[in-house]
Amino acid sequence: MSDITINKIGDYKWEIPIGTIPGMRVPGIIYADERLMKDIARDKSARQVANGATLPGIVKASMAMPDIHFGYGLPIGGVVATDIDQDGIISPGGTGYDINCGVRVAMTNLTREDLTKRDRLQKLVDTLFTRIPTGVGSKGSIKLNRKEQEKVLTRGARWAVERGLGEPEDLVYTEEEGCMDGADPSAVTDRALTRGAPQQGTLGAGNHFIEVQYVEEIFDRTAANTFGIHEGQIAVMIHSGSRGFGHQVCTDSLEVMNRAVRKYGIELPDRQLACVPFNSPEGQDYWRAMKCAANYAWANRQCLMHWVREALQDFLQIGPSDLAFRLVYDIAHNIVKVEKHEVDGKTRTLAVHRKGATRAFPPGHREVPERYRPYGQPVIIPGDMGTSSYLLRGTEGGMKETFGSSCHGAGRVLSRKAAIKAAKGRAIWRELEDQGIFARATGKTSLMEEMPEAYKDVSAVVEVVHQAGIAAKVAKMRPLCVIKG
Repeated sequence: MSDITINKIGDYKWEIPIGTIPGMRVPGIIYADERLMKDIARDKSARQVANGATLPGIVKASMAMPDIHFGYGLPIGGVVATDIDQDGIISPGGTGYDINCGVRVAMTNLTREDLTKRDRLQKLVDTLFTRIPTGVGSKGSIKLNRKEQEKVLTRGARWAVERGLGEPEDLVYTEEEGCMDGADPSAVTDRALTRGAPQQGTLGAGNHFIEVQYVEEIFDRTAANTFGIHEGQIAVMIHSGSRGFGHQVCTDSLEVMNRAVRKYGIELPDRQLACVPFNSPEGQDYWRAMKCAANYAWANRQCLMHWVREALQDFLQIGPSDLAFRLVYDIAHNIVKVEKHEVDGKTRTLAVHRKGATRAFPPGHREVPERYRPYGQPVIIPGDMGTSSYLLRGTEGGMKETFGSSCHGAGRVLSRKAAIKAAKGRAIWRELEDQGIFARATGKTSLMEEMPEAYKDVSAVVEVVHQAGIAAKVAKMRPLCVIKG
């Protein structure tokens, strides 16, 4: 199954014991079923879980969600928490290059019947593709001078709302209300600022998308009613991040940390895990720069959502009250957060690294919007083009088990190169249309790279976190049309 020792310790839980590789301070834990473990065994992501268990200050376990796959440093789908009062580290490789890559879902007053005529869906996807800047290096209509860019980095989604690109209520239903305080543009390099200036309000490429969906099934009617969701309702899901800006912040920080590792006497099994103590000067520089990138991403998704709202109104020739476009939630899945959690009976202050993992706070938590608090935080799990997406909610079990963390998507089983090879000779767009799904993409190989077979079965991934008690299913959505970079 793998080149390292992995023991099954529950129906949906596997352990990599301490000592499996030298230097492990805690065990590795992987949440998966038998079928998904076969997918996980295809790459070296389990070894990356074990590598993460060697990080200074780590507590409890190096964890992986069922959508785990190989990444830079930590696996995508990894969760690591370090005690910042006990020389715990912060690691860019534990956050990811696309800082605050995340997803938001909005609901409307529209029903599936309003859109499902073939010609209407074709015209709608063309409208969205025309209106939303997509693709590698894409540039949007927002032009930021240095002063205005610094406002984006310190105010996040608030900056967009203050400029009429959304409603104040949108902030209530965005993680951190769309802004992490303490972001410091002086911690960001000129190169990152230059890359980020023209890309605000753009979708980007890769697995980023805007998808029009309908609600196919409700699992928890009470929670769904509270979230404002019902069967047949049209939803819009947006998946994007901090673009070239966040990538450059990560690149610049890794250069610094690769030099600083020896300074702090940190020994690592993989140089991609380069890290420094959270409270060190280098750690604090990255922390302040990372928050800038997180805020950039929240502003980006806020702008994208506003333009989708306008595009829908124009396309359908209806007003805001008829569309009733309302944000359900926006959540990050590549980020570090300082949070208090109970570990071994003590409340400790932790730097929780969620890399390709989604926060999933339980009912009653003060950071869950008041309206949702009785049921827990919405957890958004996107599929990919031809598959379902899910809305879940956080649970108390997840808070105890995984620091309030869940999976973030399906997780790749084929690299982009392998997916292109497997799709050779196929017309992925036509295969999707045969399923009633209309897709548009900028790159010639974008749809091939992101074809459904390149990913694990998202329903199986979601079932694991549901059965393991990490998060609970609320609703399932199916795609109608999607644009990609």
